[in-house]
Amino acid sequence: MRIYPPISGRFLRVWQRNLTVYRQSWKISFIPPLLEPLFYLLAFGAGLSGLIGSVRYQGEEISYVRFIAPALIAITIMNSAFFENTYSSFVRMYYYKTFDAMMATPLTVEEIIAGEILWGATKSVIATAIMMAVISLFGLIRYPEGLLLLPLAFLGGLAFGAAGMVCTAVTPNIELFNLPVFLFITPMFLFSGTFFPIDNLPLWAQKTAAFLPLANLVDLSRSFTNGRIDASILSCGGYLAAFASVACPLAIRKMRRRLIK
Repeated sequence: MRIYPPISGRFLRVWQRNLTVYRQSWKISFIPPLLEPLFYLLAFGAGLSGLIGSVRYQGEEISYVRFIAPALIAITIMNSAFFENTYSSFVRMYYYKTFDAMMATPLTVEEIIAGEILWGATKSVIATAIMMAVISLFGLIRYPEGLLLLPLAFLGGLAFGAAGMVCTAVTPNIELFNLPVFLFITPMFLFSGTFFPIDNLPLWAQKTAAFLPLANLVDLSRSFTNGRIDASILSCGGYLAAFASVACPLAIRKMRRRLIK
């Protein structure tokens, strides 16, 4: 027995609507993923790299710049989808009443939310492609393995976009998004092996970090960036897929409760 109506291909119309709006201001959205890697690589490459030198990662020594570059891509995947499906989706829902207008059409709530999450994942892919172009100029991505970063961006975007949509469903006003950012995004940003190896943490923190979705995303990003394809990508990829498969239906269920009163 189905509790909710099935999601049809109409959800792509929601994605198309957001793409149309994005194309009107794409030049502004283009700037952050273009300049962010330059700023980070300049700061950490010319600054910290001289102090740190190399980092031991998975049994080999790599430069700090090569260590941090894949993490920048993973962080961008997370932020692009999460903030699109929190702040931007909340504005469309609460202030612009876009969701109300779409609900007056044959679109179902499930299709609207599915289209929103898909758009969040698309934003991650766009930002990742731009960052890859910039980071490739420094010779920090190995191809063709590096092309796997694009499907990784889509998977990570689905996971973090759905997580963001869950937050949108339970957040009463836009100011309170500071809580999930502080309690969910910031700890992952700091302790997911982004700026230093997880092995440097205490044992209990290492075990905790292994369950953070960003930590798995960072590991996959480093594997693809450095051209290292081994069995470890199956566990990390499986974790992200499992996270997304739980978060997406949960987001749809929570948003239905919020929109249908």
